[in-house]
Amino acid sequence: MNYERLKTFIAVAEKNSFSEAAKMLYVTQPTITSQIKALEEELNTKLFERTTKKVEITQSAKILLKYAREIVRMNDSARKEMTQMESKTYGELGMGCSLTIGEYILPEFLKAFKEAYPLIQIQVKIANSHQVISAIKDQFIDVGLIETPVEDSQINLEPFLEDEIVLIAAPDYFSGDDVHISMEQVRQSPLIFREEGSGTRSVVNYYMKKAGLTNDDLQIVMELGSTEAIKAVVESGLGVSFISKSAIKKEQELGLLKAYSITDMALKRHFYIASRQHHVLKLSTEHFLETLQAIATRKETFVAEEPAGQHNF
Repeated sequence: MNYERLKTFIAVAEKNSFSEAAKMLYVTQPTITSQIKALEEELNTKLFERTTKKVEITQSAKILLKYAREIVRMNDSARKEMTQMESKTYGELGMGCSLTIGEYILPEFLKAFKEAYPLIQIQVKIANSHQVISAIKDQFIDVGLIETPVEDSQINLEPFLEDEIVLIAAPDYFSGDDVHISMEQVRQSPLIFREEGSGTRSVVNYYMKKAGLTNDDLQIVMELGSTEAIKAVVESGLGVSFISKSAIKKEQELGLLKAYSITDMALKRHFYIASRQHHVLKLSTEHFLETLQAIATRKETFVAEEPAGQHNF
């Protein structure tokens, strides 16, 4: 059975749609129809019942789907192993990143990766965590880096770096020099939040709930879909916000923003590598993840060994 026909069949079976399969595989719908028709003729069976409104998988197709996935997986594994043997270090890497990682964490990793593998072409999609997961499931990208864990049977998650979320404000917004504020001060302050669906918003929602607070208890005055926009609004003195400490290094150095930790509450989280379950990653993707893990390990080792009192919140 032809490899490309099987990949096409799997896409149609999973999407229950010829048009959606065409989008996923970047081909025309007539190409999808032709591939399925050729496979049906080869196997002398009908794989899909097609009407004007929907596509339904047949019993024969249900049997084929189980074996087709395994054939494609073994084919991909064989190709990757042969590529490893020949020590080829070129190819393409399609990945997605949630906004905080893509804007403030990823550039350091990409620099090291391009120095090691200059022939690998990289395409990065920047979106919120939920959008990245959708792109992985639709096979538009190979792997994603996201800010919040998701429960999805189709997705495999692996933590790679710890992060801390801090409260930011204009330098003179709160009186005094203390870099710790109470949850009551948070409750009384006008808050600028990231949009629902973002990793940062999900983590903040979790910790607010843990503190016994709902959105109705907070003074949420604005929701923005950009970290840079949030920093600009906070810098102007219109309110405070929660943000990754990785995102405000420059502003702290320039004295434009001040970061606070919450008394008796450390807003910790992990960043995660997300990929499809039971999916063979391309060699270029594996090379990137190896680089990512190596740098992340060095960064966390440095933080762990840093003397007490040296953290700049």
